[in-house]
Amino acid sequence: MSSTSRIASRRAAPAAVAALITVAGCGNGTGEGAGENAGSAAPGAGSGAASSGRVTGTITVMAAASLKESFTSLARTFEQQHPGTKVVLSFGPSSGLAGQITQGAPADVFASASRKNMDQVTQAGDAASPTTFARNQLTIVTPASNPAKVRGLSDLTKPSVKTAVCQAQVPCGVVAATVFRKAGVTVKPVTQEVDVKAVLSKVTLGEVDAGLVYVTDAKAAGTKVAQVAIPADDNASTDYPIAPLTGSKNPATAKAFVDLVLSQTGRQVLTGAGFAAPS
Repeated sequence: MSSTSRIASRRAAPAAVAALITVAGCGNGTGEGAGENAGSAAPGAGSGAASSGRVTGTITVMAAASLKESFTSLARTFEQQHPGTKVVLSFGPSSGLAGQITQGAPADVFASASRKNMDQVTQAGDAASPTTFARNQLTIVTPASNPAKVRGLSDLTKPSVKTAVCQAQVPCGVVAATVFRKAGVTVKPVTQEVDVKAVLSKVTLGEVDAGLVYVTDAKAAGTKVAQVAIPADDNASTDYPIAPLTGSKNPATAKAFVDLVLSQTGRQVLTGAGFAAPS
């Protein structure tokens, strides 16, 4: 079977994306509804799109959960720059999104919090030539009052301190394990969450004493959390690649969105959210 037929076959497979990821739609031109659950109301990838190379119609962007705030803002900007377009945003763990894409879930753009998960998609033939656009590091967050008096990584080793991290296969879980290894500490989390937003939620709700999240998520939480910095020698980072998907039914619009993310406007939004530039 040719690679074209193989990709087409995967695209015809029943999509299970609604069961595993949250879909958020940005309103056409105004950004209304951004961040809300679009559910079954979200049109399929490329819905209403022309195949003439014009930037129009709908695209679905699958993105790491830590990109929620910045990509919601960029989707609004994109719709304003290109009247008649709509960006449907699907956020979740990069590992889960990559699996959905390779199993045939319809989408147009993938933005991962890990090169490994992007490699999974490119090796399957579902994307090509990804570009790294951002870098992120971890920080410790606690409820605003820091009831457990967490002052550093060593405090997370105490049995009395309830700590949340991401699941081991999720990029933020991989980075957390690297941090613990570099710091020479053994942390036994009371919960391992599906993505970084779930870890943050456990902290803001006071269900745990501390959590490891990206600095961007801590910044987005504002006064709901207190931050405890991780020393540079112990910290670790992850790169964020982005690529249009080869099965997109609206490739011109998909490419235009990727171009926006890589533009100076995209850089300003990402920097404002706390992301670092890729090295």
